[in-house]
Amino acid sequence: MEGFRELGIIEPVLKAIEEEKFEHPSEVQEKSIPVVLSGKDVIAGSATGSGKTLAFGCGIIQRCERGRGLQALVLAPTRELAEQVSRAMRNFSKYKRLEIIAVYGGVGIEPQIRNIRNADVVVGTPGRLLDHLERKTIDFRNLRIVVLDEADKMFEMGFIEDVERILKSCPAQRQTLLFSATISRDVVHVAQKHMKSPVEVAVEGNVDPQKLQQCYYEVPDNLKFSLLVHLLKNEKSKLVMVFCNTKRNTDFVARNLKHAGINALAIHGGLSQAKRNRTLGEFHAQNIQVLVCTDVASRGLDIPGISHVYNYDIPKESRQYIHRIGRTARAGKEGKAVNILCSRDYDNFSRVLRDNAVEIPKEKTPYVERVVIAFTGRTPSPSGARTRFPSRAVPRHGYRRFNW
Repeated sequence: MEGFRELGIIEPVLKAIEEEKFEHPSEVQEKSIPVVLSGKDVIAGSATGSGKTLAFGCGIIQRCERGRGLQALVLAPTRELAEQVSRAMRNFSKYKRLEIIAVYGGVGIEPQIRNIRNADVVVGTPGRLLDHLERKTIDFRNLRIVVLDEADKMFEMGFIEDVERILKSCPAQRQTLLFSATISRDVVHVAQKHMKSPVEVAVEGNVDPQKLQQCYYEVPDNLKFSLLVHLLKNEKSKLVMVFCNTKRNTDFVARNLKHAGINALAIHGGLSQAKRNRTLGEFHAQNIQVLVCTDVASRGLDIPGISHVYNYDIPKESRQYIHRIGRTARAGKEGKAVNILCSRDYDNFSRVLRDNAVEIPKEKTPYVERVVIAFTGRTPSPSGARTRFPSRAVPRHGYRRFNW
């Protein structure tokens, strides 16, 4: 704990950190906390899981006092990240008893309006925060700190104009903290326009390249899903994340994995917030082993213990590949990233190799028993019944049509 104490963190927060069983500060915490506590603006390049919530949370907790109005605002790109950040900050602030709430879309706005009245800290997504601003149900007059968390992802998702509108509504005299996995052109633009002489903090990658094994398999289109099932059943894995590029493919993979006897659930932006929260809770508790997800739904989630990442679809944007594989090989643990390539994946995979200057070895494709596809991935009928192929009706050459 001495490492945290030397950073200038106050005793109530140190006590909470000790109860969370953190022994040593991470690199981003070590480099940014003293600057944050000094009141300066900060730009920190930091990946998910590097400890950035505590890095900016210390400054918020130490400078905010209960009952003095809304004093700190954290902007996050997704509902899940907003929930995760607010939950972590409640844990760290338990001995100061700050009122910290999460604000996001997809749920009723009236309970949020009531909660905001007593909030000291709000963690929210840009769209819902703008709703509150337009309704005049949130008051920024007492804001002292504004945090942009996962800024690059917010801008990739098209929130840059929303973020700028929110920043313009904040007091000019404030501290602004920006945390981002990559420093993109939009990140630089926002920093130059809305920050005052920010201190830049650079952090090495959170993934240990010595402990991360990467590989790819080539497979015919009609055996892609069958190879995934084979690998999941034969690899010695703990928690697994399987990435798809679309909501449709995510549902298709999760449903058919479950039908094949693999404990899997899907998470993507098309699900209700309650369903997404339940799914994440099941995965965190390790009640399910395989989480099938899209990039948007998974970004920013810090889930320890992931041993394998499978790219069922190769991402269209090459930098998303780095975000995906960064879920494993953390904190000194071994990890493996597996890419499954069929005909439609080669262009994206070539882009990943070129843009990230990475060499990924090819593995010999094992003998794979073809898995019968139970759920086609088609849109459910109006009655809600799932479209299903009976086993005897599975077309011998019909797989490519559904991109399996």
